[in-house]
Amino acid sequence: MDIFSAAVMLFLIMDPLGNLPIFASILRHIEPKKRRRVLIRELLFALAIMLLFLFAGEVILNFLSLRQESVSIAGGIILFLIAIRMIFPQPGGVVGLAAGEEPFIVPMAIPLMAGPSVLAALILLAHSDSTRMMDWTIALVAAWGVSAVILLFYKVFTRMLGEKGLTAVERLMGMVLVMISVQMFLDGVSSYLKTTA
Repeated sequence: MDIFSAAVMLFLIMDPLGNLPIFASILRHIEPKKRRRVLIRELLFALAIMLLFLFAGEVILNFLSLRQESVSIAGGIILFLIAIRMIFPQPGGVVGLAAGEEPFIVPMAIPLMAGPSVLAALILLAHSDSTRMMDWTIALVAAWGVSAVILLFYKVFTRMLGEKGLTAVERLMGMVLVMISVQMFLDGVSSYLKTTA
């Protein structure tokens, strides 16, 4: 796999357009002056976590005696809970934060940006050819950069869609996210059963 293919794959897994309604919903409850600062901070946290998993993911999982299936199952459960809140909104938005309360790492950096699928893909890339770590780093930074630009201009998309349009997209993405989370959970369980059989 070349750098471009790896970057496209990581970008599609990060799914910034799919995450847009969730990010907008979370940021809606934060003071307007703080929004960009919070978003940039969470994006940088996500990049740091993804780089950590690229270079040390396999070592971390081995050290904690965790398997990739555990990452998939746990991520599926977290995404499922977020998706349910998207479909059935509650005070405080999709993550139950009080108005004005800032998210910190969870859920914007993890699992929305640096989700279990991305982390697993990074571990697999590093495992497939550990001599090309610079290539994988360039691919990751490129995918993250494009995703970051899309998310930083979330207001443009919000303006285009409007309040009702954004709510409709948020609930639609909630339905899609339920399916993705269930698939992620089932993939983790299936993989676990195959390796233990």
